[in-house]
This record gives sequence, structure tokens and C-alpha cells, in this order.
Amino acid sequence: MAARPRPCDREARAGRLRKAEQFADAYNLVRDYAGDDGELDVADAAVTLAVHAGIAASDVICCARLGVRAQGDSHDEAKTLLSAAMAGMDKYLATLLAMKTRAGYSADPATRDMLVRAGWSHGPRGKVYFGPRGRLLRRDATCQIADTLLPFDPQTLPAVTR
Repeated sequence: MAARPRPCDREARAGRLRKAEQFADAYNLVRDYAGDDGELDVADAAVTLAVHAGIAASDVICCARLGVRAQGDSHDEAKTLLSAAMAGMDKYLATLLAMKTRAGYSADPATRDMLVRAGWSHGPRGKVYFGPRGRLLRRDATCQIADTLLPFDPQTLPAVTR
């Protein structure tokens, strides 16, 4: 089935945000469970959770900015919509999507490099990072978010009304 944009109202946006948060929280639980030495024991699960968190977060951005999100078997439309919502962000989604099949469906295990590309670090547990480690543009202790990438404050996204 070809991907197609699906209208996205405030309720759908909130639902996708809840899923993004759930996947990110589960990712952090897996990371905490693994500790510093067991990362490769949980690499497939961790990368798969990061991929799904990224897909859901992409939907939230598209809902907020465009009023639609992608739906279908291919993620190409999701990358196209995300690029329209925030130029350049599609490359981060593409990085995650490139790992999806190996981590979630293949007999081959995810690698340490895949973990790093999916955001694995031995830094403070529980904080969600947007972008590579570096000088922070924003940090939100309440929401446990550190941002080195986003060109806007996510709390300023306008509400979609339908």
C-alpha cells in the first residue's frame, strides 16, 4: 500500500506524542537494565524502541506543523512530510529507519555503532537528547529533554485546530 498523508487533529497529535514518550521511556528502561556492560545484550530491543520513538516523534512534528502525518507501508512519505515540516530533519529519521529491519526483523544483531546512532550513551540516564552530543540549545529539566538540534523550542509549536 502506498503511503498517504492522513489528517491529524489535536487528539491524534496527543496520541502520537504519548507513543513517542512511551517508546523513549521504554528505551531508557532497557538502557538502564543493560548498564554499562550489557549494551549488546539488548541492542536489538534498544534500537527498535529508538526507531519507533523517532517515527512517532516525526508524526508529532508533522501533525503540529502540517496538520497531517504519513500512513502506509513505506516510510518515504514520512521523510518527505518531515522535510516539509522542518527542512533537514528527514535525515535524522532516515538514519533511524535504516536500522529498523536489521534491529527488528533480521537474524543479524544490531551493532554497537547502531546503538550509538540510535542515541545510546553512558551519560545521565533518563534524559532524551535531540541531536548529537554537543553544546545544548535548550534543556528542560521538567521534561528531561536536552536539545542540540531543533531550530525551535518544541513548547512553542502551535496547536492544530480542526
